[in-house]
Amino acid sequence: MGHRYLFITLFLVVFFSEGVLHAAELTIGLIPEQNVFKQFKRYEPLGKYIEKRTGIKIRFSALSRYGNIVESFSEEKMDGAFWGSFTGALAITKLGIEPVARPVNFTGASTYSGYIFVRKDSGITDVESMKDSVFAFVDKATSAGYIFPVAYLKEHGVNDIDGYFKEHYFTGSHDAAVYAVLNGEAHIGCAKNTVIDFLAKEDRRVKDDLVVLAKSPDFPSNTLGLRRDLPQDVKKKLRQVLIDMNKDPEGREVLRDFGAVRFIESTRADYDPVFKVSEKAGIDLRNYTYKNR
Repeated sequence: MGHRYLFITLFLVVFFSEGVLHAAELTIGLIPEQNVFKQFKRYEPLGKYIEKRTGIKIRFSALSRYGNIVESFSEEKMDGAFWGSFTGALAITKLGIEPVARPVNFTGASTYSGYIFVRKDSGITDVESMKDSVFAFVDKATSAGYIFPVAYLKEHGVNDIDGYFKEHYFTGSHDAAVYAVLNGEAHIGCAKNTVIDFLAKEDRRVKDDLVVLAKSPDFPSNTLGLRRDLPQDVKKKLRQVLIDMNKDPEGREVLRDFGAVRFIESTRADYDPVFKVSEKAGIDLRNYTYKNR
């Protein structure tokens, strides 16, 4: 009996020390870039592919709003997330998250830009003509949907958003910001170009009725970032299976449906443009209060 207990004890020591619990199943968060059903439909085949190639089960969990992502990531004990550029910068700064890999889209880009846009018939052509209008932001924790527009407005002399606009509010997702402007609920909107391009394929109004007034620097596309204390062998497996997907026929099929041609390695240095724009917007990432009103 003593030998049996010794065996169980040794097994448990090895089990925990090697991180097998973590390797058995990982919970990966998805940011609310689009509505949750579209997000799961896009990411679940990728999760199944990773599981098939590594034996690591991937469970996706929707992060309900950008504004509480860092907290919910910690509270829900997630192992990683496909971070947006600003939430990634926050997670790197606040949690020490390690970027792993990000997708390259069909145009060959692994970055995206933020757009500030209006309806063509709005009469708004610059910051001066935006005064007393309604601005639809996405969320206070997005580069394209808030940080870049705030930096842009500051560069053009607008330091008090509350006083300059008749109203401003947060839509919660990029696609909702686009439709807020299209449907006349706001005069000005902001969103990432990749979402706008995707919506334009489904709705002609996006291309025909909107005009872009400003474009941000390039930011890294949604990147898989993992918590720093995850076992190194697990991180290595995930990085490698993503980077090698385009070499495998089944992987290429999953990538096509995901909207990418391949994944590339991503590092902290890729977030330098986000750090710079945040500084221009007057944002201290370590102490930033990003709850939406």
